Amino acid sequence: MMPGRGFVVALSFLTRIPVRLRHEPSIGLAAPWFPIVGVAVGAIVGGIAWGTSLLTTPLVGATIGVLCGVLITGAFHEDGLADVADAFVGGWNIEDRLRILKDPRHGSYGVAALCGSIVLRSVALGSCTPRAMFTAAIAAHCLARASALGLMLTTALARRDGLGAEYVKSLPIGRSILSLVVAVLIGVAAIGSWAGAAIGATLISALVTRWWSLHKIGGITGDVLGAVEQVSENLIYVVLSAR
Repeated sequence: MMPGRGFVVALSFLTRIPVRLRHEPSIGLAAPWFPIVGVAVGAIVGGIAWGTSLLTTPLVGATIGVLCGVLITGAFHEDGLADVADAFVGGWNIEDRLRILKDPRHGSYGVAALCGSIVLRSVALGSCTPRAMFTAAIAAHCLARASALGLMLTTALARRDGLGAEYVKSLPIGRSILSLVVAVLIGVAAIGSWAGAAIGATLISALVTRWWSLHKIGGITGDVLGAVEQVSENLIYVVLSAR
């Protein structure tokens, strides 16, 4: 797959930005571009938060920026987080949890997790200065999607069917590792000396989510990848709020 096409496919998959594709997309081959799409989404979120906060308050600006990010991505990752919360907390056994993950409806645990994620991101991002919101959002969105890519590289599938399985099976290993390195470099360029703390938060989020997923369903699914993006993004914002 041509580099430019890989980015376009990843953009069409992770966002609601209208993109015209001439051929059937290969999500697995485009997966190494997920962190780069994160940079684009983070720049939009951070730019809106920065600009709006200059007219209102940092918290209002951050909230509007976060909500715009939800609209841009179509709540794609939030949906995964909600499904995982319902399944892992409410499910009684592996079969029950996998059934809940396939259910498009959300229960109390899922709604609570989804709302909590939006609130925490808004408050944490709003605690940054207006200028710092821009770089924090870029780093958070890039590294959070890198955490999902990392799980795809290191964790077995919970089931062989489904959307997550399709793109994990065709994942190019070499380009994915290179993408993780690039994501780290982008984090360093965006937030400087705080990159180490943000990368540490990303690793903790990925390891905890991986452990929980293996314990609950024996592997990962597409919903787990969405959940780890949300957990990572939240924890990165919390760490960066200390700035």
